Amino acid sequence: MGELLKDAAERAARYLSSVSERGVAPRPEDVARLSGLGGPMPDGPMEPAHVLAMLDEIGSPATVASAGPRYFGFVIGGSLPATLAANWLAGAWDQDAALGVMSPLAAAVEEIARVWLCELLGLPASCGVGFVTGATMANFACLAAARHALLSRAAWNVEEDGLFGAPPLTVVVGDEVHVSLLKALSMLGLGRSRVVRVPADAQGRMRAGALPALDERTIVCIQAGNVNTGAFDPAEDICSRAQAAGAWVHVDGAFGLWAAVAPERAQLMNGFARADSWATDCHKWLNVPYDSGLAFVRDAEQLRSAMAVSAAYLQSTGAREPWHYTPESSRRARGVEVWAALRSLGKRGLAEMIEGHCRMASRFAEILRGAGYAVPNDVVLNQVLVLFGGREAAKRVIQEVQNEGTCWCGGTEWHGQAAMRISVSNWSTTPEDVDRSAAAILRIANRVNGRGA
Repeated sequence: MGELLKDAAERAARYLSSVSERGVAPRPEDVARLSGLGGPMPDGPMEPAHVLAMLDEIGSPATVASAGPRYFGFVIGGSLPATLAANWLAGAWDQDAALGVMSPLAAAVEEIARVWLCELLGLPASCGVGFVTGATMANFACLAAARHALLSRAAWNVEEDGLFGAPPLTVVVGDEVHVSLLKALSMLGLGRSRVVRVPADAQGRMRAGALPALDERTIVCIQAGNVNTGAFDPAEDICSRAQAAGAWVHVDGAFGLWAAVAPERAQLMNGFARADSWATDCHKWLNVPYDSGLAFVRDAEQLRSAMAVSAAYLQSTGAREPWHYTPESSRRARGVEVWAALRSLGKRGLAEMIEGHCRMASRFAEILRGAGYAVPNDVVLNQVLVLFGGREAAKRVIQEVQNEGTCWCGGTEWHGQAAMRISVSNWSTTPEDVDRSAAAILRIANRVNGRGA
């Protein structure tokens, strides 16, 4: 086992040492070689060292270099050195984080991280926190708590009796609601199409003045960080109206919630701490390995009531039991990596990382706008939208940038126009990476649009 793990570490180190200089997208021929991992299921065993070598030699060249500094797609962060190392150690420990008796360590680091996270994000210290797979399950857990709380007020036990015959709930979302939140609603039986949509402004912010009538059976879902523009909904106004009506406010803050830790961006979070629940990712802007998300609920008992389970054969320590706050029972100890990120960065390091990414997003916008290409969003966070002419030209630029390999940026639709979306969220990205990437984008865009070099 020791030699195998040493081999794995050496292969991983070689991969990471070259990831910043290789093409960000894999070559077609390397992707085609993945068929070598298939074929008929083998009859007999293979030496673990040979399995590892096969996986590395065929698999590594076919990966997307999202761990590197010039991947700007989908708000995918990298893995901080401490978090990757912690991930390996946690894998060796192989802890089940369901109960404290199963892993005192996993339970302890979750509670420590919970306290630190609430302080960092400006959330109530008493929040219940679930360590989940990502923003989709964080939204799910938070909205399950909202569903429990609102139906309990109507003397309905949704966990016991389900939704058959339950008093109806109203869910209000902005026109720019993210698909992960809609997926969570669908899994909760609240429906994607039954939502009440509120118009958004030119930056994708919900128009508070267009909110419908709210009451004690209404869940209002707002955004901290629009997935395209990075814009924040007007939380102060929305929370004031919702609280006056007894409605529940949930915040989808998959990456934008981390603006709270950065002094120059913290004003974007004005009013958001007044909400009832918050969802975020750690594998985006905290830069921990996949998969990692957080569900925060102001009233911890509402989250616990929505998620808790019991069985006679399971022992409880009497302290916070992790599985009472998540949809999963058996799960890996992902709190270890969250703790490692927070401990290695500290408040100052985390703030500097977030601020640095926002400054580099502004740098991208300045370079591309200065070259004559439109940037339709106010670059308030780490998101940049760029227009390259008509739809076909934009699609061609995006595809050629991805194929060329200097960097990787995705495409999106924004107000009927095809746009490139640039998301700066990797700890290792430098201003030099931005300049190199912007130069490659402009070189391709100018050629596609028939401009001089």
